[in-house]
Amino acid sequence: MPKRSQAQLKKPKSKTKKATKNPGENRLSQLEHQELLASIVSSSEDAIIGKTISGTITTWNKGAELLYGYTEREIVGKPISVIVAPDKEDEMPTVLARLAAGDRVDHYETQRVRKDGSLIDISLTVSPIKDADGQIIGAATIARDITSQKQAAHYARSLIEASPDPLVTISPGGKITDVNEASVNATGVPRENLIGTDFSNYFTEPEKAREGYQQVFAEGSVADYPLTIRHCDGNLMEVLYNASVYRDTEGNVLGLFAAARDITA
Repeated sequence: MPKRSQAQLKKPKSKTKKATKNPGENRLSQLEHQELLASIVSSSEDAIIGKTISGTITTWNKGAELLYGYTEREIVGKPISVIVAPDKEDEMPTVLARLAAGDRVDHYETQRVRKDGSLIDISLTVSPIKDADGQIIGAATIARDITSQKQAAHYARSLIEASPDPLVTISPGGKITDVNEASVNATGVPRENLIGTDFSNYFTEPEKAREGYQQVFAEGSVADYPLTIRHCDGNLMEVLYNASVYRDTEGNVLGLFAAARDITA
């Protein structure tokens, strides 16, 4: 008999079967995932609402209850229009149409009505809800109460408008980003026409005005910087500008704030 080689004598290695996942484990994992998401939504301090594409409320978390005053039992099944401010009703068809097209609505500021009838300012983020086939079947809304921020902003604006001195904010590029009514009176130009234009355009010496705001950005501030504002009717106002840069929370310069004191004799 012919001798068999070592290779022939070796027994072939048996192939090990790959472990197959138990479909039940996948279903359990998906179920746990859904339960986790439901728990997150339920415990969120943000008001999270689910609704059909026609606007019927289907889910309502604890945050929504605290914000709007309705319990889940009271509100589920009702139209979303129950909490929409009367003068904001025309917004809903537009928002729902965008959702039907698959769009997301981010940080949309509007007003809603609480159960006690009081109005609240909110910021909305609305996203489409899709079924397993990718069809849009509803919308998820996350709302945050911004009433206090709105009130603070209104208060700050009231203080600015109460000043008899022309006040202005300017971008690093020298463009006007905001003004008060006193600036409108000093130039004779409406606020909407002032914003976005070059600050230096409204002075008898534009180059000197440009050098002034450039000095602020270079050094951080200026005091009693003399300029003359030219009204659109030709009248002149001699002023002393005090200005300083303002920054974001990380210290980056966003622009400058300037106040003009009228010293016209």
